[in-house]
Amino acid sequence: MPDLIAQGLEPENRWRRRLLPGAVQTIGRQAGDWSVPWDDRISRRHAEIDFRDGVLHVKKLESAKNPVFFQGQSAARLSLKPGEHFVIGDTTFSLVDSRVNVSLDLPRPANERTFPTLELRRQPFRESDKRIDALSRLPEIISGSSSDEELFTRLINQLLRGIDRATAAAVVDAGSAIRVLHWDRRVLGSAEFRPSERLIRQAVESRESVVHVWSGAASRAPEATAFTVSEGNDWALCAPVPGTACAGWALYVTGSFSSDFGAAAPEAELLRDDVKFAELMATTLGDLRESQLLAARQASLSQFFSPSVLDAISNQNPDDVLAPREADATVLFCDLRGFSRESERSAGDLFGLLTRVSQALSVMTHHILQEGGVIGDFHGDAAMGFWGWPIAQPDAAQRACRAALGIRAAFADASNCQSPTAGTIVSDFHVGIGIASGRAVAGKIGSQHQVKVTAFGPVVNLAARLETMTRQTGASILLDPPSAAAISTSVSPDVCRVRRLARVRPVGFSAPVEISELLPPAADCPGLSDDNLAVYDTALTAFVVGNWGSALEHLSKLSADDQAAAFLEQFMGKHGGSPPINWDGAIPLEAK
Repeated sequence: MPDLIAQGLEPENRWRRRLLPGAVQTIGRQAGDWSVPWDDRISRRHAEIDFRDGVLHVKKLESAKNPVFFQGQSAARLSLKPGEHFVIGDTTFSLVDSRVNVSLDLPRPANERTFPTLELRRQPFRESDKRIDALSRLPEIISGSSSDEELFTRLINQLLRGIDRATAAAVVDAGSAIRVLHWDRRVLGSAEFRPSERLIRQAVESRESVVHVWSGAASRAPEATAFTVSEGNDWALCAPVPGTACAGWALYVTGSFSSDFGAAAPEAELLRDDVKFAELMATTLGDLRESQLLAARQASLSQFFSPSVLDAISNQNPDDVLAPREADATVLFCDLRGFSRESERSAGDLFGLLTRVSQALSVMTHHILQEGGVIGDFHGDAAMGFWGWPIAQPDAAQRACRAALGIRAAFADASNCQSPTAGTIVSDFHVGIGIASGRAVAGKIGSQHQVKVTAFGPVVNLAARLETMTRQTGASILLDPPSAAAISTSVSPDVCRVRRLARVRPVGFSAPVEISELLPPAADCPGLSDDNLAVYDTALTAFVVGNWGSALEHLSKLSADDQAAAFLEQFMGKHGGSPPINWDGAIPLEAK
């Protein structure tokens, strides 16, 4: 396919773009990849171009101030063939049809030299000013490129700018077949660009810069004519780009010696500074692309992982990090209460309801991430987080409980008319939270069409069931036995407290489960003092063994606002104050 080349007054004011049939593009100072920012005589959007049937059609836009010149005449519309050009302002746009043909090079080069990286680093530039200036612009060139095509264009311009004797340069990819990602030459021409496959393979496989020189008797052999005469080149160098972000990439430069060396072939050593410049550009490109790749990886992972977890896995491959595997995990399910009521009230403002629900879910995810957790999934108006993967966290249960208390406090504050957050968009919601600890498989799980980072296993199901049990028991946060034991033995009551709530038999469970309630410290929960918790524990023990009279007597000492006490009293009242036949101390739950 032909290319369009834009060339301004300065050598670096240049780009080369591939034309695709039927694709209409806009040329202007602010026109994306087809921008000509160096020419203030070109309007922001100046002309449309359309390549069809081997002809480039150009139409000047009505908003453009300055004319488009073709063959010395101003033209509102024009058509040109390869080899022709048009001019806007101080910029010439040339249509060229130069082809790329990767060659195996016959004969072999007359002179070959490999430049080890350490050797190049030890030797300073002989003429440093221009090369250092070009290198100093490279970070801006790479970071400011909106696409790979724009990056390649700018990179090749800098290569040609920094190597005076270069006639053409390219970014190549040495995969199973050599691909020229982008190339350009210093002067317009129709001859093929024929990079050396042997040279590219040698440089990429050795990971060192290599120079081939074809000058001398060998280059005058008939079989060399196709290479040297067609391009007017007698040397080429190739510098591999290091790093995984540019795996297989290399910078390829070819050119001509300007001096007359007579019968003697010029030595590859004469190109040492040029090789050093190309290798520094390749190294800078590799390093900056590695940084961009790391940033992209972290951005893709940041929606799941907390900053502390990201730091721990920053040097690992995301595919390895996200691979499913077994882990000791603590899982938290948090459900939004009041959603159905708010849905009815907001039937005429569903977008407003969505905003409120999103804000409520953000409160949940904020506290999960703040405690080093992973955002596992969303189930409508519920969020799931877990700890213990992708890195082991011995204090996973403690982290989950701190996150749960933080979520509970945030919603409680929003519902408190005395709180600064009262009246916010989450003030009409409450939450129920279930936490369970055990073995789980966690990682990137799904089908070929959809994947997500999540965890699954019995412990996940139990955490979800505990969350639903908060509706029946009246507790805000419920724990399974391993989580309750971890908190009771390792966390001070000044941080949080745990009380046994009941033994229950959920629907579908063959064995009873002891559930516990996670509570804030006594100072933050005046209605439930430590003495109240002791009274409730005594009542629960009597309830489990079937001494319901003693249980009711102790429960009567507690506040009427204690939802857990009300849960036991209601069950006993339902059975007339006497344990049913075959009582095993477990309350059967009638709904999931």
